[in-house]
Amino acid sequence: MPNYNKLVRDYIPEIIKKTGKQYSTRILNDEEYISELKKKSFEELNEYVITENDHNAIAELVDLLEIIRELAEIHGASFEEIERVRQIKAEKRGGFKKKIFLIKVEDE
Repeated sequence: MPNYNKLVRDYIPEIIKKTGKQYSTRILNDEEYISELKKKSFEELNEYVITENDHNAIAELVDLLEIIRELAEIHGASFEEIERVRQIKAEKRGGFKKKIFLIKVEDE
């Protein structure tokens, strides 16, 4: 039986059970949960980076978005609050739509 030792979506155990395979899980404490969400964010980001088509890219972005929602809740914010703060930051500093690549800044 392969060892995965990673955070999975809530219905994954049920999906595995329907295949007739044996599995083991445990519930993480809050500290472990935050740590595993952070690890999962890197996993999903890497999967996004290596995608080669729009369909897979969107699927990986959805996974990242789910992780962001969970982390926002852990930090006491709703996703709506995250979006509000994002809008404020975009108004003050802009977004990334102009595709600006900073080469250097003169050092005094």
